[in-house]
Amino acid sequence: MALPRILRAAAPRLYSSLPAPVPVPAPAPAARAPGPAAGDGLLREPLGHPDFFNVKELFSLKDLFNARVHLGHKKGCRHRFMEPYIFGCRLDQDIIDLDQTMDHLQLALNFTAHIAYRKGIILFISRNRQFCHLVESTARECGEYAHTRYWQGGLLTNAHIQFGSGVRLPDLIIFLSSLNNVFEPHVAIRDAAKMNIPTVGVVDTNCNPCLITYPIPGNDDSPTAMELYCKLFKMTIIRAKDYRKQREVFHKLQSKEEGN
Repeated sequence: MALPRILRAAAPRLYSSLPAPVPVPAPAPAARAPGPAAGDGLLREPLGHPDFFNVKELFSLKDLFNARVHLGHKKGCRHRFMEPYIFGCRLDQDIIDLDQTMDHLQLALNFTAHIAYRKGIILFISRNRQFCHLVESTARECGEYAHTRYWQGGLLTNAHIQFGSGVRLPDLIIFLSSLNNVFEPHVAIRDAAKMNIPTVGVVDTNCNPCLITYPIPGNDDSPTAMELYCKLFKMTIIRAKDYRKQREVFHKLQSKEEGN
């Protein structure tokens, strides 16, 4: 019975010897830096509009028809996965539905504009020797890259071994012809799918559109059609880059006014 009494007697002295708790003031909210917020708004603003870059005004259905985008291959060369995009067959030649081509081309151009707006790397690929110079000059004029020669397997999948660990892969690959020069699917389509790189590709009636992120059903053999594709992609990329420059200047001026 003596132990409980001793503990009760010592308890006031024990608690009185402890220092009284000092109230800690709540930390003031840290001021948000204007730089990241402005940068977030710069990148997030185009995502709120379905057609922020207004790519619909770049072409019309008549432009596609005059460029012979609707002309496909012979019926015997038809790929079974291209049947939903075929309007009909005339004189044993497949006719591509241009209404679907318009929708898919607008989606592809819109996605390309967003990549260019975010300063992504865009790679043009074509294995057709007839249009090598056209594709390379198009990429050069819009400040991007082109590959029109033989594609060595592993350029994307083994890039860290062939070029080093610091290499940066393209953010978007545009296939102006999804077949190589022996009418087989381009190897880069498979490699890009393995590396989760989005792709845009013009697919004729004898092509397989399955592994392409944004397929564009259309003629890939006619010079007028290829010139139209190159012109549209070049105009879209240049427009997106100009939008980015204008927005950066606007946000800098806005942040200066807020700082003052």
